[in-house]
Amino acid sequence: MDLRKLKTLIDLVSESNVSELEITEAEGKVRIVKSSGAPLVMQQPVAMVAAPAAAPVAGVPAAAAAEAPPAGHAVKSPMVGTFYRSASPGAKPFVELGSVIKEGDTICIIEAMKILNEIEADKSGTVTKILSENGQAVEYGQPLFIIE
Repeated sequence: MDLRKLKTLIDLVSESNVSELEITEAEGKVRIVKSSGAPLVMQQPVAMVAAPAAAPVAGVPAAAAAEAPPAGHAVKSPMVGTFYRSASPGAKPFVELGSVIKEGDTICIIEAMKILNEIEADKSGTVTKILSENGQAVEYGQPLFIIE
């Protein structure tokens, strides 16, 4: 099944009152089950350590000192998996900072369950930020790139 079609189905289930959806096509069978309440998010436990309070930066309001979200269009991960910038180790990355890309260009790979899924740009523009490291685990909906 096409990755875009699968993402669309997931979004439709999450935004509707449907709790379970199963579709069978020639390519295979897909079953999407919505958990009751909030969506289930898998996270690794984080050790709680008391950190010293950060001193405010002189001349900068505390709210402005916090990191602002990057400007531009965020390309988000359509699945949970491992992020790769190139097709194989040692190969040239699909995109670099400053790369001009078109909608539909492959910009990275996410490996999920031993399947390599090519992720395509959903907007044309220039890559201004790469937010994930090669080999890093990514979550569904996590921003990967910023395109302007």
